[in-house]
Amino acid sequence: MTTRRRFLATAAAAGLTALASPYVLRAESRRYRVAVIGHTGHGNYGHGIDTVWLDVPATEIVAVADADPKGLAQAVKRLGNPKGFADYRRMLDEVKPDLVAVGPRWLDQHCEMVVAAAQCRAKGIYLEKPPCRTLAEADQMVAACTQHGVKAAVAYQTRYSPRLPVLRQLLESGQLGHIVEIRGRGKEDRRGGGEDLWVLGSHVMDMIHWAAGEPKWCFATVQHDGRPVRKEDVQPGNEGIGPLAGDEVHAMYRMAGGATAYFDSVRDAGGHPTRFGLAIYGSRGILRLGLGYLPVAHFLPDSTWSPGETGKSWVPISSAGIGKPEPLSDGGLHAGNVLAVKDLLAAIEADRAPISNLESARVTVEMIVAVFASHLANAPVSIPLTSRENPLGS
Repeated sequence: MTTRRRFLATAAAAGLTALASPYVLRAESRRYRVAVIGHTGHGNYGHGIDTVWLDVPATEIVAVADADPKGLAQAVKRLGNPKGFADYRRMLDEVKPDLVAVGPRWLDQHCEMVVAAAQCRAKGIYLEKPPCRTLAEADQMVAACTQHGVKAAVAYQTRYSPRLPVLRQLLESGQLGHIVEIRGRGKEDRRGGGEDLWVLGSHVMDMIHWAAGEPKWCFATVQHDGRPVRKEDVQPGNEGIGPLAGDEVHAMYRMAGGATAYFDSVRDAGGHPTRFGLAIYGSRGILRLGLGYLPVAHFLPDSTWSPGETGKSWVPISSAGIGKPEPLSDGGLHAGNVLAVKDLLAAIEADRAPISNLESARVTVEMIVAVFASHLANAPVSIPLTSRENPLGS
C-alpha cells in the first residue's frame, strides 16, 4: 500500500478525533476548483503542493501552469489531465480558480504569484515555504490577501500534526513548568549557516513562535570561515533566496512569553541521526520536538535536565498522549499537506484564519531577517524591524 493510501486509511480508522473540528467541512460544501502553479527547474512544485489535492475530495484540479514545456506536460499527466498553461497569469485570468497552489520552492517568485492569485479573487492559496525573500514582500502579500479577502496558508506541516494538541496541553498543564529556554538547530548539512537558516530554519522559527509567542528582539552573529561576515562575503543565495552569506549562524531571541530562544546552524556539523528541530526547556523538564506530520517528540520530567543524574527517563509522546502508543501511521509531508488543505477549506467556510496563516509565516521571515540585521548592526535589533528590505543588500 502506498504511503498516501496508508495515511488515508489510518486517518479514517482513527477519525483524527483530536483534530476533528478544524478539519470537518460542512456537508453542503461545494467542490473547489484548483489551479496549480509550478516552475520546473526553478523550484518545481515544492514538497507535494501540486499532488495533495488529489486526496482531498472537496477539490478538483482544473488547471496547471509551468513555464517549462516538458515540465508542464509531465504535470498535466501527473495531475489528471487538467488544462495546461505556459503563463500562470493567463491561467488565473482565464480559469478564475477558487484555490491556487503556489508550488515552487524558490522564493523569488512567491510574492508575484500570491499577489496575482489574490487579485484574481481566489478564495484560498496554499503556499510552499519559506513564504518570501523580504519583509517588504511579506507585507505586500498580506496586504493583497487582506484587500481581496483571500485566505492564505503556508506549508509548515508541523503546525497540523496530530501530536501538536498533546504538546500544547503539556505546555499549558504546568508539567513542563515555566518555559525558560528554547534551543533550535537546522539540518547543518552543506547548506549550514545562512542557507540552512532560510530553507530549514524557517520550520524551526515557526515552531519557536508557536511555543513561545512573538519575538521581541534578536541578537545574532553570522560567521564565514571563522570570522564575522563582511560585505564582500555576500553572494546570491540558492533557490532564489536573494543576497546571502555565512557558514555559521548563532542567534538569540527574547520571546513575549519570557523565554530566551536560540537558533544555531554550522555547516557540515549535522549529527546522524539529525538534531534538526528544537528543545523546549522548562523549570520542571524538557520537551524535545522534531518536525513533520508525526514529529519525534519526547518529554523528560526532570528539573535537572540530566537523566543520568536522577535516573528519570525520556517519555515518548504520541497523538494519543504522553507515554501512549501511536495509533497513526506516518504519512510524511503529504499527510501534513492534506490536513493543511482541509484546514484551509474549513477556514474559508468559517471565515477564519488558517492555522498556518500568512501573517504567522511573516513572523518567521522577520526572525530570519533579524539575524542578518543584528549581525550588521553588531547589536540587538527590536522586532518588528523598521527596515523591510534584505539587510545584506538588493
